[in-house]
Amino acid sequence: MAPSRHQTETLPPLQISSACTSAAVALPLGGMHDKAGSDLEMRPFGRRPNRHLNANRAHLERSGLPMKSIAPKPLAEVDGWPVNIANEAEAIAKITAAAGAGDSFAVFTLNLDHLVKLRADGRFRNAYRQARFVTADGEPVAHLARRQHAGIVRTTGADLAVPLARAAAGQKLSVYIFGTSPRVIADAAADLAERCNGLLDIAGSASPSIGFDPEGPEADAALDRIAASGARLCFVALGAPKQEIFASRAVARGVPAGFICIGAALDFLAGEQSRAPVIMQRYGMEWLWRLVSSPRRLTGRYLACAFVLASILMFGPARVNEDTPHPAE
Repeated sequence: MAPSRHQTETLPPLQISSACTSAAVALPLGGMHDKAGSDLEMRPFGRRPNRHLNANRAHLERSGLPMKSIAPKPLAEVDGWPVNIANEAEAIAKITAAAGAGDSFAVFTLNLDHLVKLRADGRFRNAYRQARFVTADGEPVAHLARRQHAGIVRTTGADLAVPLARAAAGQKLSVYIFGTSPRVIADAAADLAERCNGLLDIAGSASPSIGFDPEGPEADAALDRIAASGARLCFVALGAPKQEIFASRAVARGVPAGFICIGAALDFLAGEQSRAPVIMQRYGMEWLWRLVSSPRRLTGRYLACAFVLASILMFGPARVNEDTPHPAE
C-alpha cells in the first residue's frame, strides 16, 4: 500500500544520473551573537538598547552553549531583529565554513511574516535568539535594512537552496533534507542532484507526521537520526515558525550540522509550486505573484504584514514584553 503524504517511510536508494555523470543518492526517508554587540546598536529610527542581543547572550549563557554559537555582529536591525548576512555569496561562504568546522548552527531568513509572528510568539523569539546567520528575506525587510547597511540585498531561503547544495557538493559536505512529503523530497532531491552533476551527497531525508511538534519526541528522534547520518547541512522545509523552532532545538542539542530554513524551496524544486518570474523577483513583486496564486490563503497574512510594515515606518521598532524567555526553556 502506498504511504500517506506525511507518513515516514524508508525507500531504496534513488539512482540519479545526469548528462555529465551518474551517481546513486541514498534517500532513506526514515524516518540556535559573535561576540555580543554593544548595548547600543544602530536602528532605523535612532539608537536604543538592543534587548534581543542581550537576551540572546543571556539565553546562551544559561543554556551552556559554546560562545562560538553567538551570531556575527548585526549589519542592521529591522523591528529590533538583526540581519547579519549581506548577500547570497556571504551566506554561502559562512554557512559552508561553519559546516566544515562541524559547528551546530541555524540559518534564518527574516521577512515580514516573521516579524508579525515574532511580535506574538515567544517560542519563535526564543528560536531567533539562537540563529547564527540571518538574511533579509523580502524586499520590504531588505529595504529597511539597507537604510543601515547599503550592501544588504534580498536573500531568501529559496535563493539559497541550489547554490548552497552546489557549494556543499564541491566541498564534500553531506546534506540531510527534512520536511514536506516523501514524494516532494524525492523529486526535489533528484533535481538538486542533477543540478550538482551527481556530486551531491544526500545523507538522508525524512518527512514528519501531520501535527509535528518541533519540540516534541518526534523532533528529538529526527534530530538523533540527522546527527547519526553524519550530515553537515540540513535543509529544513516546514514553514515558519515550525522550521525555526526545530532548527533552534537542534542547536540546543548540539547536533553538529547547519540547519538551513528554506521554506517552500523544495516545493519549487519539485514543481509543486511555481515561483514568480525572475523579473517580478528582481523588482520586489514576488508577493503579488503569490497573492494572486493563493488569495484565500494569503490575503489575511499580507494584511498583517502591511500593518506591521506601516507601524515600523511610522512608530519604529516594537517593544515585545522585553522578550521574557518562554517557559519551555
